[in-house]
Amino acid sequence: MYLAMNRFTVTTENAAAFEELWLNRDSHLQEMDGFVSFNMLKGPEDAGQVLYASHTVWQSEDHFRAWTKSEQFRAAHANAGKTQKLHEGAPKFEGFSSIQAIAAD
Repeated sequence: MYLAMNRFTVTTENAAAFEELWLNRDSHLQEMDGFVSFNMLKGPEDAGQVLYASHTVWQSEDHFRAWTKSEQFRAAHANAGKTQKLHEGAPKFEGFSSIQAIAAD
């Protein structure tokens, strides 16, 4: 399993628009081999900023890398530079390989 995360810091005045953008985008993730799940997570608010993290699970890092080179990736991110920037700075990417998995019965 491979987990790919991007963290975003968003000012509170942009939080609703940021959420709207994510909730209404066409991700194309379900079209990809090795895709397991996606979550957009909302974290704590502190000093006028809200922390968000996109959390995508893949069967392997190779599946994730294939996504980043795919037509589906380009389609999902086609409007990224065309809309108002709603987050502060650049998203922070973090990738993790699973060394243990425990699931509910």
